[in-house]
Amino acid sequence: MQSVSSYSVTKLVTLIKSITASEIFRLCPHVKKQLWGGEFWSDGYFASTVGRHGDEHTIRNYVKGQGKEYQKLHEDRQLALF
Repeated sequence: MQSVSSYSVTKLVTLIKSITASEIFRLCPHVKKQLWGGEFWSDGYFASTVGRHGDEHTIRNYVKGQGKEYQKLHEDRQLALF
């Protein structure tokens, strides 16, 4: 994402989290009841810059791969219980 220089990273993340949570709660009101304290997003965020070699394809693959190792570990632990 390219941002206008007048917005800080913190402001952009806050806006994205706020808008997406509001839309999810509007479209799926039952979701809020299932969340601990009604909070959709956890506190904090991670932001990093991308060099000139980080094109859209590279970034997309990186984002798609996030959490896969955690899911694998989580699934393995669940299976071990049975």
